[in-house]
Amino acid sequence: MAATDSYRKIWEQAALVPEGQVASYGQIAKLAGLPRRAARMVGRALGAAPREMNLPWHRIVNAQGRIAIPPGTARYQQQHELLEQEGIAVKDGQLNMDQHRWEPSLDELVWGPGMLRDPGADESAAAAKSAAKKQTK
Repeated sequence: MAATDSYRKIWEQAALVPEGQVASYGQIAKLAGLPRRAARMVGRALGAAPREMNLPWHRIVNAQGRIAIPPGTARYQQQHELLEQEGIAVKDGQLNMDQHRWEPSLDELVWGPGMLRDPGADESAAAAKSAAKKQTK
């Protein structure tokens, strides 16, 4: 299946959701710049994503913090297990959105999770590590 431009935008946003956090279908649609009622499209796009993309599809839940896949299915169980492996407690398909909601900064949206680095901070950390080694000798 050929990916539409909308699907590509959805995949790009879903890929940014970091481990241990979740986003809602509507949040991903909004970040992708899609119309207000595009939350359903997010679910379809995630289902159509090529496997080799390795999208963190399991980190996308409904706005109430519930797994949207029907309970009792293999996919529901897989999402439940993947979320719990990332430290997100799920009880009866429900998780705590207040605790685990992804609230990306502008830097994170532009550069990706953990990509913004202060080169000065890296140099300071290296200098401190070097000084600590000299003191122990």
